[in-house]
Amino acid sequence: MSQLSEMLSNNHDQNIEELKELLRIPSISSLSEHKEDIQKAASWITNKLERIGLEHVEIVQTKGHPIIYADWLHQENAPTVLVYGHYDVQPVDPIHLWETPPFEPTIRDEKIFARGATDDKGQTFLHIKSVETLLKLEGRLPVNVKFCIEGEEEIGSPHLPQFLSENKEKLACDVAVISDSDMWERGVPAITYSLRGLCALEISLKTANSDLHSGMFGGGVQNANHLLIQLLSTLHDSKW
Repeated sequence: MSQLSEMLSNNHDQNIEELKELLRIPSISSLSEHKEDIQKAASWITNKLERIGLEHVEIVQTKGHPIIYADWLHQENAPTVLVYGHYDVQPVDPIHLWETPPFEPTIRDEKIFARGATDDKGQTFLHIKSVETLLKLEGRLPVNVKFCIEGEEEIGSPHLPQFLSENKEKLACDVAVISDSDMWERGVPAITYSLRGLCALEISLKTANSDLHSGMFGGGVQNANHLLIQLLSTLHDSKW
């Protein structure tokens, strides 16, 4: 067993307990009654980043929920990796479908069940723990690392674009790693190289300003429903 594997194995139980601490914080970004929990989660992560040896750790307040930044930049002539993640979570409704309380992490079949365990506190925590373990073992990292961890991903990241625009130099990197994607199965690494994203819009179509007799005008006058169907059908072709 390598020193890295041995250290991870020896600290397994402690790491699980730390993750449970983070998962117990109900940091639901879409509900105003959880505003203090959002701040609590941000503070928990910044304290962790400071303790493991990262530098320039800060909580950046926005007009919404805060963004966390931290870095380790001591590897000359090495690439810089920007790790992105988010600490906010979705609401838990419908609550009656949960076998155990959503903010009381429970292990069943070697899996942790809790809101945020995989979206996205678990993945973000994994990257933080990886950095911590390497720093403890080697005293340094093989690459330069920056963290950008936000608290609004589940509501569309409304204030992230402004933060990115205002901090281009601080966030400059050679590669970005998103801590929010899938694995095929245990022990099988996976690299997600593209995410589709979302787009929301409203379309209004106006044709006749009153009902028309289908027997006399059907087919001759454009129907709004038919036009919408034709328009929507152009959003995807046989390949996409």
